Amino acid sequence: MLVTLCMTLLVSSVIATEKESGLPRLDDMKAVKAFIDSAEVVVIGFLENEESLGYKELLAASQKVDFVPVAICTVKEVWADFSISLGTISLFRKVDNYQENLVLAEVKKLNADGLVNFISTNEVRYITEYNQVTAVGLFNSEVKTHLVLFANRGSKEYNKLKERLGALAPEFTGKFLFVLINGGVKSNFKSLNYFGLKSTDLPRVGIYDGDSDMKWLLPEGEISTERVRDFCQSFLKGELKNVKQAGEEPKTEL
Repeated sequence: MLVTLCMTLLVSSVIATEKESGLPRLDDMKAVKAFIDSAEVVVIGFLENEESLGYKELLAASQKVDFVPVAICTVKEVWADFSISLGTISLFRKVDNYQENLVLAEVKKLNADGLVNFISTNEVRYITEYNQVTAVGLFNSEVKTHLVLFANRGSKEYNKLKERLGALAPEFTGKFLFVLINGGVKSNFKSLNYFGLKSTDLPRVGIYDGDSDMKWLLPEGEISTERVRDFCQSFLKGELKNVKQAGEEPKTEL
């Protein structure tokens, strides 16, 4: 654990320094793997050199999304291990072990803002706040089941619950995407209504299964790590299939 923390801090320090003058280079597979493991979401430009198409745009984009580590790899022998043969910018994320590729030769208009949008829409983390931008990455993921935390930003529980469920999420990598929905935002009222909720009912936790288009609510009570873990396990075991869905009339729960 201590070694991993030190590696993460070292990578972050190098990135912060090099972003000012250029993007850090990853010269072998070991460096690439360490970089991917250093954060929940990272971006790597598989480019031949700093003069290649996309480098200056990626450098500019990296300064606008400084919360995402960005580097380049110029070693084509490494490219092959990621099924890459042409200049490509790839986003790697841990939550669903996903690699999103942007092949530069196929981009009609390449600019920094476009790359910022590419990164932002695919930046799905262990717990991701739902909005119009992140919705793209969430619903494009191969993981179609969402554990949803409904909470009002600014409430005393908001940050505590976000941190608690964010810590639980890695246990369900590849099985659930953990999604935070701010019940105080008008554009999210439709999501609340879908679960039969109002902002005054929050905080609450639900599960949405995209494959079956079904949804369930965790019964009212403490939103503890243990209760949410058991709720997720109940879904995975198929125990929720015969339970009335959230939002049905009369309002029922697990």
